[in-house]
Amino acid sequence: MSMSTAASATRKSRPEFRNIHVTQIVSYRLPAAGIVSILHRISGAVLFLVLPFLLWLLDLSLISEISFERLRGVVAGPIVKLILLGLIWALLHHLIAGIRYLFLDLHIGLDPAPSRASALAVFAVSVPLTVLAGLRLFGVF
Repeated sequence: MSMSTAASATRKSRPEFRNIHVTQIVSYRLPAAGIVSILHRISGAVLFLVLPFLLWLLDLSLISEISFERLRGVVAGPIVKLILLGLIWALLHHLIAGIRYLFLDLHIGLDPAPSRASALAVFAVSVPLTVLAGLRLFGVF
C-alpha cells in the first residue's frame, strides 16, 4: 500500500468535523421526528410545572357550588381560555407522542420512512383534536 493510499484510507475512516456557526444553525432543517421530540419534552415540562395549579383548580371546583361558580367565572375569560387551550394541546401532543415512543421502544417504525410518517401522524392527530377541543371550549358547539 502506498503512502497516498494509506493517507486517503485514514482520512475516509476518520469522523467528519462540521463547524456549524450560528448563521448556519438558522438554515439547518430539523426533521419532523426531531420537532416532535423537542415538543414532547417541552409539553411534558409544562404539564409537570402546571400540575399543582391544575390540581388546585380541581380541588376548588369540588369544594362547593359557590367556589365552582367562581371558578367558572374565571375560566370564562378569553385569555384564560387561550391558556387552557395551550394546556389541552400540550396534553394531547404529549399523550400521542408518548404512544409513538412506546411503539419505537418496541422497535416498530424505527426506519426513516415510518419514523417520519409516525412523527407527522402525531401532528395530524394532536392538532385537529386540539382544534375540536378549542371549538368546544370557546362555545362554538
